[in-house]
Amino acid sequence: MKDVKRLLPGALISIGLIAAILYFVDFRTMWNAIRTANYSLLAGSAALSFLWMLGRAKVWQTLLRDKPKYIDVLFAASEGYLLNSFLPFRLGEIGRAFLLSRKSGMLFGEIIPTIVIERIVDLAFSAAILLAALPFVVGAQGSGNIGYIVGGIVIFGLAMMYVLARNNKWALDLFHKLSVRWPSLQKFGGSFLESFFQGLGVLTDGWLFLRFLFWMTLDWAIALVAYYLIILAFFPQAQPVWTLFVLGAAAFGGAIPALPGGVGTVEGAVSAALALFTGDQSTALAAALTMRLYNYLNSGILGGIGLMREGQTLSGVYQQILNFRKKEE
Repeated sequence: MKDVKRLLPGALISIGLIAAILYFVDFRTMWNAIRTANYSLLAGSAALSFLWMLGRAKVWQTLLRDKPKYIDVLFAASEGYLLNSFLPFRLGEIGRAFLLSRKSGMLFGEIIPTIVIERIVDLAFSAAILLAALPFVVGAQGSGNIGYIVGGIVIFGLAMMYVLARNNKWALDLFHKLSVRWPSLQKFGGSFLESFFQGLGVLTDGWLFLRFLFWMTLDWAIALVAYYLIILAFFPQAQPVWTLFVLGAAAFGGAIPALPGGVGTVEGAVSAALALFTGDQSTALAAALTMRLYNYLNSGILGGIGLMREGQTLSGVYQQILNFRKKEE
């Protein structure tokens, strides 16, 4: 019942956005856009979507200091994205850390900070490309405040994690003093907290962090090209700057509480962003649904292969994650 209550606001947001999208869309126009799309460009984008997943695994492996094997990181990441598509509360993030800890022998608490860092830097890239696109988007300049706010939060968050990583002994001592006063904090301490600070150590290794930023930048460049090919397949007049705005909007749309996988919020953000350039909500939705299909395709194939290699199922992994969470509580 508790989980249902937590899921309800996001479900209502998704349902409301889906209803709004369907109200404004002409399905005949959308179907005609799908039928007449440039499938050569869509095939190229599909290939790039798999290349993006391969790059994302390299990003994560770099944050993990190259300790686990690349193939284990690739399948754990793919399985995590697959879980995120179907499970609530972004359990796929916990799931990929849990799965990788079993494959590699690394501590769960050591892996989690790398996912936090990855997501925070993703937000920084999202804010940057959104701000870069705003001067070219008529009627959207007011949303620049969102980018500045997110950028500020990202910088503050990274700075705080850097301070914790550089002063982990002080932070541990402070935590122990606080846990004496508030015993309920003790469940977050011990070996988990020590391994968590160890995972944050990537922020204090300049060369390692530069390598991470290189792979992250390359991976975002691949995503931009893949998105541009999809947009170009439906809108031959599309300019590259459209992709900056659309991808930034998609990233923020995915951060809004919603049904698993950001269903409704991502499609709403992408189609609304494209409609600002084109005025064609129906064709914009066709492009948004194609992007959704590609997300399911690469995580489904690679994640599915990973699950089969381990003799696992989605429901089985979900139950293991729930049991793990209860054990940690």
